[in-house]
Amino acid sequence: MKTYLSALALIGSMMTAPAAFAAERTITFAVDNMKCASCPYIVKNSMAAVPGVTKVAVSFEAKTATVTFDDAKTNPDAIAAASMNAGYPAHPVRQGS
Repeated sequence: MKTYLSALALIGSMMTAPAAFAAERTITFAVDNMKCASCPYIVKNSMAAVPGVTKVAVSFEAKTATVTFDDAKTNPDAIAAASMNAGYPAHPVRQGS
């Protein structure tokens, strides 16, 4: 019985381990093709629809989108693809130098 409980505890800890390593990340994308006032709205909605995205802030003036997401549920490539599918190619901006 003791061995069974130990094995069950090990399996349970392994199942929750990926969640322990998940982190909230924020990334800024340069967004192409934003030419009108409705463009930021479309970019924001397309990126926000990606499962795991928790916050999107789009700047029409800077042509950027800053996205906060759960890296256990999505990644920058999926977020950029959602923007691309809406007609606005997005590319991560390098932070710092």
